[in-house]
Parts: sequence; structure tokens; C-alpha cells
Amino acid sequence: MSSKLQDINSISPAADNSQDKKPSDPVQADFEEGKRFLENNETGQAAVALHNALLGFEEKKDEAGIANACNQLGLVCLAKKENEKALDYFNRAYEICDKSNDRMSLLALSKQFIVAYTAMQQYDNAIETCLDMLDWYQDNRDPQGAVTTMESLAEIYVGAGTYGKAADAYRTAASIHKNFQHDNIARNLIEKAEKLEKNS
Repeated sequence: MSSKLQDINSISPAADNSQDKKPSDPVQADFEEGKRFLENNETGQAAVALHNALLGFEEKKDEAGIANACNQLGLVCLAKKENEKALDYFNRAYEICDKSNDRMSLLALSKQFIVAYTAMQQYDNAIETCLDMLDWYQDNRDPQGAVTTMESLAEIYVGAGTYGKAADAYRTAASIHKNFQHDNIARNLIEKAEKLEKNS
């Protein structure tokens, strides 16, 4: 299914060094400049440039642009530890991507929801988001995505103080790695699980 939203690389922070090629569209130029400021951890300037870009995209009724600007503004808010505000921006981007059925961008946003929820100690929301992502990865037979999400889930359980569940998540991740002969990684995860079980 084709959608006019940009691919997942543009919705996550890009490590793109194309400073010399200035976009001719001033709104796009603001957006690119905002991303560059964010990469350089200049969050104040990033916020201003991205906010201007968002206003420009809204004026043009450019849904993809709005989604990408909201995503980047959410990342700025995460960097500034303004997690509530970050969630507002991510939610707005999520609604647009959901309307376009842009699954890859929805997954990228879900990862950012998890970061914000965990920072706010809203562990139940973070866990629920992880489980939704796991369903998607399993439906799409994506073991790499599933194992990464299991490891994130284990870390969230540790943060929430539910060590037994964290150990289970690490063991599940280890068994996926074992299926692909990643024995060293599997062993490390099993050790993490055993350590947690001793401490619980």
C-alpha cells in the first residue's frame, strides 16, 4: 500500500549531513534546520525552527509534513525532559500516520511513546505499548523487532520493580536469539534473568 507519508528514516532523528543542499521550500528548510539543531543538541533553536515548520505545514495542509514536524518536536521535548508535551506531539503524529495506515512510522512512534512513558514512570502504558508492538512483530514474522521489544519490556519491568516478569522477558528474548544461533547473546540474557531471579 503506498502512502504519501515519508519513510521511517525521516520520522526518526536522521544522521544526514546534507548541509550544503538547502531545500528551496522555506518550510522544508525550517524543518531540515530544526532536525540539524536537534542532532547537535541545540534544543531551543530546534524547537523554534520546527515550530515554524509545523505552522508552515499546517498552512499548506501537508499532513506528512505535520506528522514529521510533530515527531521531531516530540523528540525535542524528550531531550528537554518535557515528557507530557512530547506525548502530545507524538499523539498528533500517530493519528496522521494511523489514518494513512503507515505501519513503519507507527512503530517508530510507539518506541518514542515507550521512552516518554518510562521517563514518567507510567510503566503500565509503556508495557501495553510494548505488547502491541510485539503482536505486530509476531504477525509480520519479524524476530529482530520482537527480540528488541522483549529486551525493552524486560528493562521496563525492572524499572517497575517486577523482577520476575523482567526475567521471563529476558528468557523469551534469549530463546529467540538461540533459534538463530546467537548463543553468546542468549547466554548474556539468561545471566541477566538469573541475576534478577536471585534479587527478587
